[in-house]
Amino acid sequence: MTQSVVIVGGGTAGWMTATYLKAQFEDRVAVTLVESANVSTIGVGEATFSTVRRFFESLGLAEHEWMPECHATYKLAIRFENWRARGHHFYHPFERPRIVEGYSLADWWLHRSGGGRFDQDTSVLAALCDAQSSPRYLDDALMEQDFVEDREDSMFRATPEGHTTQFPYAYHFDATLLAGFLARYGADRGVRHVRDDVTDVALDERGRIRHVLTKEHGPLAGDLFVDCTGFRGLLINKALGVPFRSYQDSLPNDSAVALRVPVDMKARGIRPCTTATAQDAGWIWTIPLFGRLGTGYVYASDYCSPEEAERTLRSFVGPDADALEANHIRMRIGRSERSWHENCVAIGLSSGFVEPLESTGIFFIQNAAEQLVRHFPSGADDEGLRAAYNRQVAHVMDGVREFLFLHYYAAARQDNDYWRDTKHRPMPDGLAERVELWRHRLPDQESVYPHFHGFEPYSYVAMLLGLGGLPTRPLPVLDVLDDTAAQKELRLVRDQVRTLVGRLPSQYEYFSHLAARSAGTGG
Repeated sequence: MTQSVVIVGGGTAGWMTATYLKAQFEDRVAVTLVESANVSTIGVGEATFSTVRRFFESLGLAEHEWMPECHATYKLAIRFENWRARGHHFYHPFERPRIVEGYSLADWWLHRSGGGRFDQDTSVLAALCDAQSSPRYLDDALMEQDFVEDREDSMFRATPEGHTTQFPYAYHFDATLLAGFLARYGADRGVRHVRDDVTDVALDERGRIRHVLTKEHGPLAGDLFVDCTGFRGLLINKALGVPFRSYQDSLPNDSAVALRVPVDMKARGIRPCTTATAQDAGWIWTIPLFGRLGTGYVYASDYCSPEEAERTLRSFVGPDADALEANHIRMRIGRSERSWHENCVAIGLSSGFVEPLESTGIFFIQNAAEQLVRHFPSGADDEGLRAAYNRQVAHVMDGVREFLFLHYYAAARQDNDYWRDTKHRPMPDGLAERVELWRHRLPDQESVYPHFHGFEPYSYVAMLLGLGGLPTRPLPVLDVLDDTAAQKELRLVRDQVRTLVGRLPSQYEYFSHLAARSAGTGG
């Protein structure tokens, strides 16, 4: 088996990979991470979705051990503002629609009304976002513990079809602080940390990487090299010549400008969701951390200049943005044709990236690290492992591309050239057929992108019903079925919302309590 791994590049990608490999293999695999003090990281990947819990669990880290150090908060959903029309908002929550009489509550809702607010009517989490509630009580009990498992009125009961609840939250965190935390964690567990500049990449006669040459430490050799050098793709693209496959034809947003905004979170409150606010040439993210906001404008440079984008962002933030330094980012949207080539695996931005509309950057890193462990090379002929790894990673990124394309295509907004053009860009392969089917029935397991990509059918349903630009019809069969149970379930959602909003602390209250407890001054 491969016995030594050299990771080139730090940041979130490098340190998540290093610590995950150490947690899985312990001392059986030597892990070296080399990063330059002269190369800055992007550092704006601050929102996740709920699968990231597996990563922290694999490292044996409880929330109270890492969240305060990374200024982390909970994320229950993404809030989309102005995508359907100016002044309109809806949520994409971490909550599957319940199953009633064999059909999704989303289908029953569409059958009964087809109007109103799908998210508010069928989701508990949408209301918690509006109320700025924490999903945990001050004693750390998860909100679901208010409802007894498998009781008839339980929000979290399993259904006859085997569906269970989606875990209700993910995280926001300061990406720079998380990388530093993981660097300390990794070093304590045997990751060799080299601070140096990589000046060259040496290949052997077979075209594999023999070593990377560093300025102060000389050559660093290994059995396997992991490219975490970001958009540069220093190993995978530059040294090994793996082509890059662009997604720009369908996802034109290629630039961003970001600000870190200190604010009084006690006065402002901490909404437990990422907010994506549509703009004239893209959208602005708002991520509330404990002590500041992370915000940025993702835009298409064909429709907006960097100067105009920065003015728009500063105007959106208001006086709190005065005197703050803006970070301009040119994004490479797409993926490397192969993320694993010879003895090099690209993880993070060097592997691929789509715009951060659904917080997939950290998910791509976590998925790649998990897949690397599952396909870890033996040192013999590993072509089959490489091919399987490349297929899985490509499917994940291509699927996310399709899901994000749908956000623009299905948005009702068409008030300028940017938004009108979103309806006429080339569709990813297979999507046109799926869209036509969704006009007649809501997305289900059989009609969404067929390979794992992190998003379930309920996510497609939430977006289609929220965006409003792709009309969908209720299932005809529901016309002849009794909707008594569905009406009862919709009333139950309202009752559970009232109960939870009345009992749960606010996010600010919860994280103030957690910070005080971590500092030994309370709780």
